[in-house]
Amino acid sequence: MITLTKHHGLGNDFLVCDTSQLAADAPLADLARAWCDRRRGIGADGLLLLTTLGDEELGMVLHNADGSRAEMSGNGVRCLVQAAYVAKGRSGPARYVVQTDAGERVVDVEPVDSATIRASVSMGAVSELDEPLGWAAVGTDPMRPVLHLSTGNPHTVVGVDDVATVDLLSLGRQMPHINLEIIEPGPEDSAVTMRVHERGAGITEACGTGACVSAWAAVAWGLAKPANGEILVHMDGGDATVRLHQPEPGHVTLVGPAVLIAHLQIEDP
Repeated sequence: MITLTKHHGLGNDFLVCDTSQLAADAPLADLARAWCDRRRGIGADGLLLLTTLGDEELGMVLHNADGSRAEMSGNGVRCLVQAAYVAKGRSGPARYVVQTDAGERVVDVEPVDSATIRASVSMGAVSELDEPLGWAAVGTDPMRPVLHLSTGNPHTVVGVDDVATVDLLSLGRQMPHINLEIIEPGPEDSAVTMRVHERGAGITEACGTGACVSAWAAVAWGLAKPANGEILVHMDGGDATVRLHQPEPGHVTLVGPAVLIAHLQIEDP
């Protein structure tokens, strides 16, 4: 039997598997597709593969629900750290260094209750990307602000008047190779409201890396003004805080919860 844990970060849900249970040649993409299937499997937006490198150093590999490999997930890294934290029976504050395909991430953990942690993730610098392949053919309103950004994975952020009225599914399906965020200002002066279509998963309730680039874009466009250096990002699954550091240009920290849903045992494939 293989033991998995299931977690969510603001409704963005993941399965976590300790790789010590898997054979070296395990078909990871196939396992992600099978386990993340919401009708024929357990169901999740992605599979996180956890490797223990030291007492407080971890490795993370993420496969999306469609089996594709992603560089980074801000919600996922909090869920991965929670899995390691729970497995060790820890109960107080902790700091982990996580090696990801997007580089090293430092995660500070504060327990909230038996099922929930609050974690701050040093996400590195937001950087601008070239326009992704096919973007010109999408035909978005040229008056809308658009930025192509990275926090280790590719994003396109579009400013809109009302995120609820945009056909995000159709727009996202035209650009399946990027993470697509639409944002509107507020309702608070230091906040934005965001919806997301994620590469490899479709529309999700939240996206941590997406929250980071959305906050960065909102400040760059003057749609939101940081309060004590922070922007609140409202998403369908809940709120995350993005801290914009000065004078470090572009450096951001993502703050939000991770919730343990269940321990699961499945047959070794």
